[in-house]
Amino acid sequence: MVPSAGPALIAMESIPDKVFAENFSAPILRGAQNNDGGWGFHPGGSSRVESTCWALKALMSLESTRTNDGHTITRALSFLTAAQLPDGSWPSVSEEKTGCWVTALACWVLEGAREKKYSQVIASGLDWICDDWPRDSGWWQRTLRRLSSAKQHPKYNDAARGWGWTPGTSSWVEPTAFALLALENRPGSQLPPSAQKRRRLGETLLYDRMCPGGGWNCGNPEVYGVAGEPLVIPTAWALLALRRYPERRENIESLAWMEKNFSSIQAPGSYALARLCLAAYGRNGIADTASANDFHARNQSLASIPVVAWMILAAANPRNWLAPGGKN
Repeated sequence: MVPSAGPALIAMESIPDKVFAENFSAPILRGAQNNDGGWGFHPGGSSRVESTCWALKALMSLESTRTNDGHTITRALSFLTAAQLPDGSWPSVSEEKTGCWVTALACWVLEGAREKKYSQVIASGLDWICDDWPRDSGWWQRTLRRLSSAKQHPKYNDAARGWGWTPGTSSWVEPTAFALLALENRPGSQLPPSAQKRRRLGETLLYDRMCPGGGWNCGNPEVYGVAGEPLVIPTAWALLALRRYPERRENIESLAWMEKNFSSIQAPGSYALARLCLAAYGRNGIADTASANDFHARNQSLASIPVVAWMILAAANPRNWLAPGGKN
């Protein structure tokens, strides 16, 4: 159960983020776990793979959960493995029989469990990911774009190919970033034969889709000749997926954009992911203008399971949450 202090009382106190994560956010997650071991997008909601992944990722980052409440993690892992489809993918909801982008998120989270018994589960998921080619960058679609009016289509590299939200559709920034994160922690010998090629094409796509001056939005950096505006969450995931290249101009410009806009972030989820992103690059010199406690008081952020999870990750372990064993 959550401590009895209500939002008004919480707002009046100065609570360090780590204390808020352990004493307020983590109990919310533990108490919101459904009987099937999963989590919904909000407490009491039907279990979904995405929200379960975020809750599990956050709780596994807390030593208190691993030490005192391993049953919570075990039940969540069982929910995830049971939700996998025969082709190796995961659907967004249990009623669906077609996998989607959450396959990458599930593989990434299961890799973080560091248990050999999930090795084949992860391998099947990565096979599916590497076999999922976006339709918008196929030969026929590229040919049609070359034959049609240039003004009707954004200018981008036709050779770059990432991943979409659903299989066989268009490449988007965030699902491409999640797929790259899922592939990065697996030894090369355990990856599908096409993994290296897919990673290279996915990284090329992210760099190609960067907005002018740094940062990313959800899709194209330019539409009908108008430059797109970068957004915090897509920028954070793109930078995290590309953190192997900290000296590249695109990374430097995008980090500068993130640092410049950090103090104006209003949404708790964006705030948490921006903190995680900057910490992953060793950018810890920015003074926070608010705390997790402040954001909750303004936004009632504990109503969203993914946001609660991101806030826990940002407070509990911002430097080593990305990779198994705490190695970035």
